[in-house]
Amino acid sequence: MTVRRSDRAGEDVLCVPRVAIFPDGAWHGLVHTSLERVLRTIRVASEYRSRKLVEDDPEQQQIIPYCVVHNRDDDTYLLTRRLRRSTEKRLHHLYSIGIGGHINPGDGCGADPVEGGLAREWAEEVTCPAPATARLVAVLNDDSDPVSRVHLGLVFVVEPESGHAGIRETHKLEGENLTLESMRAYYLSMEGWSQMVFDDLAAGATSRAKRDSLVVALAPAP
Repeated sequence: MTVRRSDRAGEDVLCVPRVAIFPDGAWHGLVHTSLERVLRTIRVASEYRSRKLVEDDPEQQQIIPYCVVHNRDDDTYLLTRRLRRSTEKRLHHLYSIGIGGHINPGDGCGADPVEGGLAREWAEEVTCPAPATARLVAVLNDDSDPVSRVHLGLVFVVEPESGHAGIRETHKLEGENLTLESMRAYYLSMEGWSQMVFDDLAAGATSRAKRDSLVVALAPAP
């Protein structure tokens, strides 16, 4: 991997050339096969670039670990919604079934940057009293709008050993653990990626996917 610091102030994010990820042309949706190839490509062809420079560049795919929290005890999933800081009504806020973010240079120090970014996002966004296991189950691509087109999702199912995960920054997010059936009521208010992941979960595809391409042990996040 080439680590290239940006020549502008601001955040650097891990990117891979689009042609490297999609040598035979881009697909749309979630794929559950050839995950090892995608991981190898990220490790070999990725580099850190200024987010300002790649935010509108469709030739670069910004890598996003996308954590779907599954509670095995009651078969529920964590659904979140971002809040406004003002007192305005929040009817138009989108729901998300995934937690994640960009991978930054510090995430790659002494570890695989995907694993490092995943662990950092987990510790920053979630409270969880028990250790958890994250398993890569799919890669997500959505070319339906300019923002999604420049991001590539690595979909992880994260399962705490016991208990439920919750939201850390409750002034910014609210969260609830729901079954997939109960979650259907929020489907039309979900972000695009979450709708795609929900459809995949409801169809059972993610649970049938190979889940040993990348396994990450996550420490408790008190």
